[in-house]
Amino acid sequence: MEFRQLRYFLAVGEEGSFSRAAQRCFISQSAISHQIAKLEHELGTTLLERSTRATRLTAAGERLMPIAAEMMGLEARALSVGLDPRNRLRISASMSFATQSLEAISTVREDFPQLDIEFVIKDFTDRMTAVASGDADLALIRGGVDRPGLETVEFGLEDLVIVTSSKHPLAGVSTVDLSELAPYPLLLPPRSSQILIHTVVEDAFRQVGQRVMLGPSIPSDHTATLDVLTTPRSWTVLYADTADATPRRGLSFLREAHDRLRIPVCGVVRSGTATRPELTHLFRALAQSIAGSGGSAET
Repeated sequence: MEFRQLRYFLAVGEEGSFSRAAQRCFISQSAISHQIAKLEHELGTTLLERSTRATRLTAAGERLMPIAAEMMGLEARALSVGLDPRNRLRISASMSFATQSLEAISTVREDFPQLDIEFVIKDFTDRMTAVASGDADLALIRGGVDRPGLETVEFGLEDLVIVTSSKHPLAGVSTVDLSELAPYPLLLPPRSSQILIHTVVEDAFRQVGQRVMLGPSIPSDHTATLDVLTTPRSWTVLYADTADATPRRGLSFLREAHDRLRIPVCGVVRSGTATRPELTHLFRALAQSIAGSGGSAET
């Protein structure tokens, strides 16, 4: 058994797709399939159920997922032994956190001029692995995480921005009720790749006694706003920073009238490290940055 086989298996299990896992791991789909087949042969069991429509974990695959994640954490920890953590603060995040993070980093540098602060782009799984191994001091996420050895600090709530075509019946208003959106299809990537947004939207509609009408899933290589333009009666949601960076032409940007479409923005750190002075300073700066970008800070 090799680390790479567990890494590929973990990617397929999380992505629910061999093709997306191959893109994430920067290898061909046939190579990832071959390595997982070798892993299944060595373990003497089937880990993944493959079909033309979806890839699902078997019972054995479900049992292996947390073990594979733990092994990837151990690998990262082994690779990080040569790192010198002194005078370094490494933040791991997705690109959608860049604006908020850079503002906060600038604030922290003023009070800790000798501190070397790095901002590293990683996907969700790699962020958790980096923090658990000590390769990163803080991971920025939306939503929460429950993993031994890690703790979550909530910085605030971020609004989801509703986007429609300018030809949509609701275009032109600044705020909208969910009941008004209920008759129109919502365009999102598949639930397996956007679980948090799907859950937040579904829960919000449930609060008003409605059920969201999902349109066809957006392919992974599409941009939601382009699909909205070509389907004028549809709508989608974007994170606030993403919406700010999106060209306005042909689109209408709305807010939900009662603040129901909100997502918690959190930091994940190793247990027992949240009280480090530079981290607590960064927490405050991030909370202020989130509040300034259209969200609300935790107090």
